[in-house]
Amino acid sequence: MKRLAPAIEFSAAAQKDVRPITALLREASLPHGDFADHLEHFLVASQEGKVVGAIGFERHGADALLRSLVVSPGLRGGGLGGRLVEQLTAAARAQGVKRFYLLTTTAEAFFAKRGFRPSARPTVPAGIAATKEFNSLCPVSAVCMSRNLEAARQP
Repeated sequence: MKRLAPAIEFSAAAQKDVRPITALLREASLPHGDFADHLEHFLVASQEGKVVGAIGFERHGADALLRSLVVSPGLRGGGLGGRLVEQLTAAARAQGVKRFYLLTTTAEAFFAKRGFRPSARPTVPAGIAATKEFNSLCPVSAVCMSRNLEAARQP
């Protein structure tokens, strides 16, 4: 008999989630130094009480920088990352965010499948361009991408 995997639960991130999110980000070699400053805009995915994924954004007016999408290594490739993007997009849209921006060195194809398109760094709004992620946390070789949240609502 095949054993079903425990259900994944999504919730707003809380202070108790900072350590497990940091551990996941470190393990994935993603920036983790300042994400907690934006914890109110983060979601976590949990399985049996353990954080197995996270995603968040840093808001700048109607624009937001998508940050820190991470999934536990044992669950990668199973759709959890896409579900986290969907959940965060819905939450951001409900809060009035009109456009997402992001930087990536490894997940361009993943985000392209979810409606993100390459964007030239000089066209990024000043608030996004002034973030730590754009200025020091991500290398200049990272691909900049954006997605209009008012347009096609499917990922």
